[in-house]
Amino acid sequence: MFETPRKRVLLAKPRGYCAGVDRAVQTVEEALKLYGAPIYVRKEIVHNKHVVSTLQAKGAIFVEENFEVPEGATVIFSAHGVAPEVHDQARERNLKAIDATCPLVTKVHHEARRFAAEDYDILLIGHEGHEEVIGTSGEAPSHIQLVDGPDGVDKVTVRDPEKVVWLSQTTLSVDETMETVARLKEKLPLLQSPPSDDICYATQNRQQVMKQIAPDCDVVLVVGSRNSSNSVRMVEVAVQAGARQGYLVDFAHEIDPAWLADATTVGLSSGASVPEELVTQVLARLAELGFADVEEVLTVQERLTFSLPQELKRDMKAASA
Repeated sequence: MFETPRKRVLLAKPRGYCAGVDRAVQTVEEALKLYGAPIYVRKEIVHNKHVVSTLQAKGAIFVEENFEVPEGATVIFSAHGVAPEVHDQARERNLKAIDATCPLVTKVHHEARRFAAEDYDILLIGHEGHEEVIGTSGEAPSHIQLVDGPDGVDKVTVRDPEKVVWLSQTTLSVDETMETVARLKEKLPLLQSPPSDDICYATQNRQQVMKQIAPDCDVVLVVGSRNSSNSVRMVEVAVQAGARQGYLVDFAHEIDPAWLADATTVGLSSGASVPEELVTQVLARLAELGFADVEEVLTVQERLTFSLPQELKRDMKAASA
């Protein structure tokens, strides 16, 4: 007698919030409690629709630039980091600025400043227009040129092939970045690497578990927003690693049952700016569609946490004294 194949979900772990996103969201929540609404946030604090709308409902006002913030008000800079001129603008408008830049992005900023001070040409691997790339480039605009993937290598020109180093956006695909680096080294054999790997631990961990489960999956779902670089990359990684299909969804209701019509195994993960409640809702929807058997696949335990920005911690301490 023919047996119906067991429908299952392979649930990736680690998934969802990384330490930098957790810190950034908590920064806005604590600032609202401490100073009261409204609190202004320059750009999306993290690239996730649900997180942004939830914080808006609590009294956060998201703006594109500092000039939209009333003079003297509180502004929080997003996890993606900002160029030095943004800090200067905040001072000019007498804004109380709280910098929620992820410490791993801050590390790349430090590297950019140090190599620029030593007069290196810096090749920044990243996606044009991404907030993190704009912020890093602003640290040393005369020394940094963007390399947007392997195809961007041909356009690279440097002053001294013996004084050139690569840095990268933290949320890229590990494989694509290393492919770009390999192409750069063909062109510039003396290209130096950053003192430590720039691609963030969380991005690497989420891609690694995706590579592990993808070959067994008919369909992979990644919960995340379209402007989230690391979420978009995870779908690409899944398909490259062997998943038949990959889809990015913000919410459970976006899942098209037709995607799963012939599937027996669905892989599920979420980007580094996605709260777990959205994954829980997707699991509930998958159960409705017959995928109630959930097997969590763990590759590494994440224990890293970051403390809140100094400016906020100082005020919180004073308020509780």
